Amino acid sequence: MVSRDTIALSGPSITRGEERAVAAVLRSRRLALGPRVAEFERKLARYTGVRHGVAVSSGTAALHLVVRALGIGPGDEVVTTPFSFVASSNCLLYEGAMPVFCDVEPDTFNIDPAAVAAAITPRTRAILAVDVFGHPADWPALRRIARRHGLALVEDSCEALGAALGRRRCGSFGDAAVFAFYPNKQLTTGEGGMIVTNRARLAGLCRSMANQGRRERSGSWLEHVRLGFNYRMSELNAALGLAQFARISTILVRRARVARWYGQELSGIPGIELPRVRPRVRMSWFVYVVRLGPDAPARACVLAGLRSRGIECSDYFRPIHLQPCYRERFGFKPGDFPVAEAVGARTVALPFHAGLGRAEVRRVADALRVALIGPHRGGRTTAGAAGRAGRQRKKRETDSRRPEDGRRRSNGGVQ
Repeated sequence: MVSRDTIALSGPSITRGEERAVAAVLRSRRLALGPRVAEFERKLARYTGVRHGVAVSSGTAALHLVVRALGIGPGDEVVTTPFSFVASSNCLLYEGAMPVFCDVEPDTFNIDPAAVAAAITPRTRAILAVDVFGHPADWPALRRIARRHGLALVEDSCEALGAALGRRRCGSFGDAAVFAFYPNKQLTTGEGGMIVTNRARLAGLCRSMANQGRRERSGSWLEHVRLGFNYRMSELNAALGLAQFARISTILVRRARVARWYGQELSGIPGIELPRVRPRVRMSWFVYVVRLGPDAPARACVLAGLRSRGIECSDYFRPIHLQPCYRERFGFKPGDFPVAEAVGARTVALPFHAGLGRAEVRRVADALRVALIGPHRGGRTTAGAAGRAGRQRKKRETDSRRPEDGRRRSNGGVQ
């Protein structure tokens, strides 16, 4: 339970329009397999700029269905990013395929196309890239690589509804793309996801598999023509999604405004790097993540300082290859993907949603300033002072680790 004085990390933008839409479904008694799901699919596909949409129960379900529909399975490799939510590689393991990680760009945190090209082998079947935090990946470069090697290209745009590269929206570059509608996303259905594609056959397979392997458009309810899953979206979820979609432009504008306020309030605070947006990119702000600089206090101390002042926050993301289950199964270790690891060790997600006010953003910025440079010096601390403090802290840490006899001591592994 979040106290009244706490600024929440995220929250959906819900109005009476959404409440009325969901209530109308309840009154209709048609709670599943109804017209609202189909309408939601059509509208989101059109918005993205593709022909087909398949609504499902989550973004993870959407990824799983796309991987399966593409025929990716045991012995196949898929080049993907280690800096993402774990579902983007778990969906490969579901089908027995091998995620082949490669490092990311230091400014966007998206997969590095040069690293992708170097990671391709004769067993590679696809490239699965992620629009991290709502910033589009370099899709033109990834498409060139995919076409050169005859690979499928999958867009994980779960965090990027409404983002665009040039005039082209995310979700329209690959063989298929997926969106997610968890409550912290730009648009929510409570739980839900969507596959979008121009490939009719792929859309049909996904639709069938999401509905327990039934035929897409005809056949007995108890006839199953392939292995399937219960990945359907309900009418309640779709009604909420349609009401949200009617306001998507307003929601995206409000989220962009909050991001702009953060940029203004955090500008000049030493010890952090603000998000960077590349030219020709229209960012769809999913979260607002800052990166701690080399002279900043330890991230755990910063997070604790924020929380002590009623500011919810989080570390986004721990790289997938360093998750315990991946290290145990595949033998990954620190140092395998240094850029992703450096980013993952220093990022801090601040409260972010469309309903955040300017005063709340200012309060978050003030709390972050105190967490970084202490309560006594406040905003008057200069970057030079913060740098000196960081160097002094590092010296103290080095001295504390040095054996009393002065001999060099092994650190016992990577720190």
